[in-house]
Amino acid sequence: MSESRRQLLSIGVLFIIAVFAILLYAAKLIGNWLNIFPTIFILFGAWELVMAFMRARSPQKYERTPFGTLEMGIIIMTLGVAWLVYRTNWLYSLALLILVLGAIAITSALRRKKS
Repeated sequence: MSESRRQLLSIGVLFIIAVFAILLYAAKLIGNWLNIFPTIFILFGAWELVMAFMRARSPQKYERTPFGTLEMGIIIMTLGVAWLVYRTNWLYSLALLILVLGAIAITSALRRKKS
């Protein structure tokens, strides 16, 4: 699948996720309307993980690597979860962000390049 088709697919999925988050709020499954935005982040991060596996299945030469897409999905999901946890205690949110960024830095450093 070409990069422009994947981008268009991601935009469509983002719109569907936004509608889904709004419907979750309307059904009273999300208590505060401000929690719609972190929910969108979490679900779109999950979509980025799916995109990483799609890229791994059919990689193209000058595209972002599947590992880079996987990292981006994890970061987006972490931002959404940190945003939700921020209301409980901002230190938990900060600790989560630092933990995930540290884990990504370690896995990036230990990852071997393909020859």
